[in-house]
Amino acid sequence: MKKPDFRQYPVQISLLGRKVVRWLMAPLWIAALATSAKSFKDNPLIGSLALNKLGLLVARARLAHFMAALRRKKLAHLLDAQDRQDFDRQGYVMKPDFLPADVFAAVQREIAGMGGEAREMRQGRAVTRRVALDARVLRQMPATRRVLQGRPWRNLLSYAAASRCYPMNYIQSICTHAGPGRSDPQTALHSDTFHPTVKAWLFLTDVGPDDCPLIYVPGSHRLNRRRLAWMRRKSLQMPTRQDRMSSRGSLRITPRELARLGYAAPRALFVKKNTLIVADTSGFHARGQSRYPSTRAEIWAYGRRNPFLPWTGWDIQGLPGLRDRVVPIYWRALDMMEKLGWARNPWRRAAPSSESDHSH
Repeated sequence: MKKPDFRQYPVQISLLGRKVVRWLMAPLWIAALATSAKSFKDNPLIGSLALNKLGLLVARARLAHFMAALRRKKLAHLLDAQDRQDFDRQGYVMKPDFLPADVFAAVQREIAGMGGEAREMRQGRAVTRRVALDARVLRQMPATRRVLQGRPWRNLLSYAAASRCYPMNYIQSICTHAGPGRSDPQTALHSDTFHPTVKAWLFLTDVGPDDCPLIYVPGSHRLNRRRLAWMRRKSLQMPTRQDRMSSRGSLRITPRELARLGYAAPRALFVKKNTLIVADTSGFHARGQSRYPSTRAEIWAYGRRNPFLPWTGWDIQGLPGLRDRVVPIYWRALDMMEKLGWARNPWRRAAPSSESDHSH
């Protein structure tokens, strides 16, 4: 009997394979709705026109912000009254001279002499370079380790994150005008995700108008009716090839759209070195544009958890064996995914860090 030649049916087999994959993935896509998953492109339920017409994105956002408010009430004792009022009003806390002068000088010396694996990502004409402040590196940096494990740092990040936070910590340098390319997508005003989340910057250099300062829209970490209506409209346009970052859940907003939402005007945050900014980056923010080549350096931290949990503790990143080790694991996972052909890792290996990377 002649064997069938399945090469005659490539389209039918391909379609059948896709249907099988969709059926197999359906439980995971459904489960992801109860997590921080945000990509309209990668999850067909999150990107579903029919479900977003019914208000899926808006419902997830409202529930996530409600749960974050409950958790922040439990964490309110971590901050003094002024810091708490500043954060609740504007979505960020700014702390000039965060560290005593001698401690900041010790941290600078440790960073100037540190080693560690460096990774770089190019976005348009900007290059972001990071060195993980993981457990191995911090063993050689006692002053920096005490800062990152100390209560002032951890308490501010935990309140902003609305959970006891064990963030990913890095030394980060941002170099502008680093070569030809499109505009840097981080210079467009955007919200990182639909739920409260935290990023922090302890600046190692002064940041002026041409040093790509952080721009933040005060009060935009709070939802209002206009914001929710805007989110619904955006969800009905996703995913789209014209806006890759929004399609992945980091919604971009134009100045004209922002003016209709009832928030304050964007504010550029010019700071001196040794200033700490801790922000809820569900609020609208951006990286300021620079007219000239410049380098901004900072200790940078990032924390994000499941936004629907009622409790403030039990962060998996704080477990023994994982604490201060998550970044290398994350980078290795990205490397493995690229080897398997699943996705390109945007964080490319770079030359070892040196003093010049952090001293401009």
